[in-house]
Amino acid sequence: MSNKKFFSVNTLIRIGIVVAIVLLVARWGWQQYVEAGPGNGFVSGNGRIEATEVNIATKLPGRIEDILVDEGDFVQTGQQLAVMQLDTLQAQRDEATAALHQAETSVAAAEAQVALRESDAAAAQAQVAQREAELDAAERRLARSSTLSKEGAASMQELDDDRARVRGAQAALTATRAQVKAAQAAISAAKAQHVGAESSVQAARAAIARIEADIRDSELKSPRDGRVQFRVAQPGEVLGAGGRVLNIVDLSDVYMTFFLPSEIAGKVAIGSEVRLLLDVAPELAIPARVSFVASTAQFTPKTVETASERQKLMFRVKAQIAPELLKQHLHQVKTGLPGEAWLKLDDQAQWPASLSSRLTE
Repeated sequence: MSNKKFFSVNTLIRIGIVVAIVLLVARWGWQQYVEAGPGNGFVSGNGRIEATEVNIATKLPGRIEDILVDEGDFVQTGQQLAVMQLDTLQAQRDEATAALHQAETSVAAAEAQVALRESDAAAAQAQVAQREAELDAAERRLARSSTLSKEGAASMQELDDDRARVRGAQAALTATRAQVKAAQAAISAAKAQHVGAESSVQAARAAIARIEADIRDSELKSPRDGRVQFRVAQPGEVLGAGGRVLNIVDLSDVYMTFFLPSEIAGKVAIGSEVRLLLDVAPELAIPARVSFVASTAQFTPKTVETASERQKLMFRVKAQIAPELLKQHLHQVKTGLPGEAWLKLDDQAQWPASLSSRLTE
């Protein structure tokens, strides 16, 4: 046993200490490398790729007739995605259309009544002229009768008859004038009915337009280009107003949100250059630019990890990828991917080779 080589306990302890020292030195060197990064003119933060999400929801309660897309499908602005059952709305439209026809018939009848009342008024006005002429003739006859009666050439009976004719002509003229006023009032009433009938037509047309708008809203269409992320509901399900059917992602608005401490966030300008390194492809630097810097600080989210000691208050920064670049790589765009954002604070600084993008903005 004494001739065999065995490590004593002290030798094992010495080896363990050496290994621990080597690991500590390696870790310290790695931390120094990570913290140093590409230089003093750059700063980094961790985040995830995000995009604008849009929920395709129903405006009115109803049953889903059909869903025309599947998860992962690319959709374009205006493309029909789903259809709600339209039986009730179509019946309402038919009812409103019938009401419109009835109102239009009422308008035609009211127009005929106006024409009739105007004709009655014209006839009454003609009678007024006739009665005025008769009164004038009766007054002239009475004047002659009065002169002849004074001269003894006419009897008192003739004078009384002429006076009666004048009074009768005056009464007839008054009655005819009253008929003219009544005819004019009838015209006003007929015109009021005409206005009411036209209002009914407008109301019926508005009801049809509203129902047709509801029908169009029941044909759910994509408000923008994107990709279907989730099918929240299925055909046959009954949803309330605002019920979600689909969730789509706008692939033209992709960005990474990360957090910076206040002493650094104050130096960040909108439009500053950023390079995004995703964990799945750390060798590929994706160009982006700062599109948003929070105006107020907030507590650091638990999901944010910084290389140095965590700080209590951070500013949220958004780095957006150019839409032109996204269009060239739509099928490769994935949301939720973790990564790191490197921000250039110094405009004069040059991107190192590791962060030089082979992609064009």
